[in-house]
Amino acid sequence: MEYTHFFKKALAASRAAAVLSPDQVNAVLREVAAQAREKTDFLLEANAQDLARMEAADPAYDRLKLTPARLQDLAQDLEKVASLTSPLGQVLLQKSLPNGLSLSKVRVPLGVVGVIYEARPNVTFDVFSLCLKTGNACLLKGGSNAHFSNQAIVSLLHQVLERQGLDAGLVTLLPPEREATQALLQAVGYVDVLIPRGSQGLIDYVRQQAKVPVIETGAGIVHTYFDVSADLEMGRQVILNAKTRRVSVCNALDCLLVHEHRVIDLPLLAAPLAEAGVEVFADAPAFAALQGEYPAALLHPATEEHFGTEFLALKIAIKTVADLPAALDHISLHSSKHSEAILAEDPLAIETFLNSVDAAAVYANASTAFTDGAQFGLGAEIGISTQKLHARGPMGLEELTSYKWIVRGNGQTRS
Repeated sequence: MEYTHFFKKALAASRAAAVLSPDQVNAVLREVAAQAREKTDFLLEANAQDLARMEAADPAYDRLKLTPARLQDLAQDLEKVASLTSPLGQVLLQKSLPNGLSLSKVRVPLGVVGVIYEARPNVTFDVFSLCLKTGNACLLKGGSNAHFSNQAIVSLLHQVLERQGLDAGLVTLLPPEREATQALLQAVGYVDVLIPRGSQGLIDYVRQQAKVPVIETGAGIVHTYFDVSADLEMGRQVILNAKTRRVSVCNALDCLLVHEHRVIDLPLLAAPLAEAGVEVFADAPAFAALQGEYPAALLHPATEEHFGTEFLALKIAIKTVADLPAALDHISLHSSKHSEAILAEDPLAIETFLNSVDAAAVYANASTAFTDGAQFGLGAEIGISTQKLHARGPMGLEELTSYKWIVRGNGQTRS
């Protein structure tokens, strides 16, 4: 199949998107939110077709699944984005030169944003809302395992756009076949940036194959360090939430690092995990402390491969460390630079951790489950960037813009 016509439509739509008024954009977003509520049954029926093709034990199943509550949350996110001020036109810098030229550095859209994602139909709503709000057109390449869901969502988006008199090319869902992915990766001259959301394998493939610029997002190998000064009850609650709130997302806890002087507290610290049915892969000191205290069927000796694994399941690795520097070394070796946390009462330990750890989001005495665009007040997110160029962490409205220099003169020439 020839895909260039999809790209041309998106490019043309991006030029129109850049000059939409805030009122037009917000009207669309509010109507989409209303339609998501009104057509819940339609969206759930399409989603059920996708779910029927996947095993419930698959970690992707939970990401794929839509529910009335999740659709309500998505509708609220759309309304939140509508309520935010668009960054477009924001003057980042303004100055006059000695020769009389007036310079302004102004936020502008990226243009055409391509997103390649797996079993995450919520991404379809999120990307559309954030791109529309920032004057971008979006090209979506969802996974084939979510195609019915994505198709239903995009049909709803197109209906709203057409009723509002806007170009349906503002959001384009590419066909589910693999050839469409390859075409998108090569779409030089049509696509301004590609954002992959999904497994490390998908991210690596996009980075290696793309000829258009890529912003890496997604994979989260997440650690929490329980310091010698940490509060036990706080630790029990924070660790449980970080691990079990939603195991299939990238901010879920994968590895608990425990100061060697607090290993004695592991049975109490891990008790809530046992109640939640979490499998533990523990190093020798941690295993010894938990043996006879943690359910035997859920307790296993750790191997080196368990450290540096994104489990996306009710599984966690536990490692004993001598001190804070040892914890920092372990995180540096295994982190995907997504989200990392310390539990401590010692102010020096906290500040050392926050200043030393190289990650997009670094926490003190809080669950890593908060690494999320909506939780950060961004309305929604297009992904969580784990790189340092252009954007880092949850990508909201500002991260979907670039800038240009506007130069005003009155006939100046350069010698």
